[in-house]
Amino acid sequence: MILNEQSKENWNNALLNLESEFLQSWEWGEFQKSLGNQIWRLEQISPNKEITNLVFFYQHKLPLKFSFFYSPRGPIKKPEDFLETIKKISEKENAIFWRIEPIIKEENLFSYFPSKKIIHINDVQPSQTIILDLTPTENELLKKMRPKTRYNIRLAERHQIKIRKSKVETLEKDIKIFLSLLQQTTKRDKFRAWTDNYYKKLIKTLFPNFLNLYFAEINEEPLAANIIIFFQNRATYLYGASSDNKKNLMAPYLLHFYIIKEAKNMGCKEYDFWGIDEKKWPGITRFKKGFGGKIVEYPGTFDIIFNKKWYQMYTWTKGIKKSIL
Repeated sequence: MILNEQSKENWNNALLNLESEFLQSWEWGEFQKSLGNQIWRLEQISPNKEITNLVFFYQHKLPLKFSFFYSPRGPIKKPEDFLETIKKISEKENAIFWRIEPIIKEENLFSYFPSKKIIHINDVQPSQTIILDLTPTENELLKKMRPKTRYNIRLAERHQIKIRKSKVETLEKDIKIFLSLLQQTTKRDKFRAWTDNYYKKLIKTLFPNFLNLYFAEINEEPLAANIIIFFQNRATYLYGASSDNKKNLMAPYLLHFYIIKEAKNMGCKEYDFWGIDEKKWPGITRFKKGFGGKIVEYPGTFDIIFNKKWYQMYTWTKGIKKSIL
């Protein structure tokens, strides 16, 4: 069943019951629509009218009028519940595969997939993260951090780093500040970012109830900025950026601690640092681990193929690493 606009509350309530994540939320679907992507939302309903499974996916356009579907951190349970429906949609939309990301435990992986073979590819969303339990007291949270992290938080406080979050009246200016800090970060750390338009759409579509920007400043000079998602009982550190200047003041440490405290006061039970990898991002992984928390692993990213011939062509041109389950 494809849901309509009046179903937002029911959709997100079902996600809460099914222990899903923000990438399957109604709001994330609206963000994808703002980027011009076609989206679908499907649900499975039991005889007693309870939602037992659901999936949100959107379309990526490819050359030659082909496309593929992508379900970020979904579907929640078995994809087979929706496979025939999505196959029919794929025929109409010329989609050659459906990309999915299970959130189940890895030992249950083979029971999760349909009987046909599945291709395991390199990650889209990070397959490892750190999730910090926010239920302990503030002092207990500090005690569980690494000594160097606690020291850097106190150092930033002694230097009188100020933290603020965006307001409606400062949003346009704050977006420009974030993009400027991001440009410095990508150049310094040599990684690719989304386009400026992507971040502008993200912030303007989801601000302020689902997303907010936080800044660490000294004498009104921005030193660091974080984009935080608030969904259900979890705050997620989605994107961050920092200045090339005054790095010795350790502004990002105090910025995270402030957001952790605010998320806790808002009733969030968890803080997700959103992605670690010792090989790809050793520095940022070390930084995130300093705050404590539990390492959580996801099975990864998988493709269910609808058109074998064109899928082989797609993976060849993209140089995708894959293995067959």
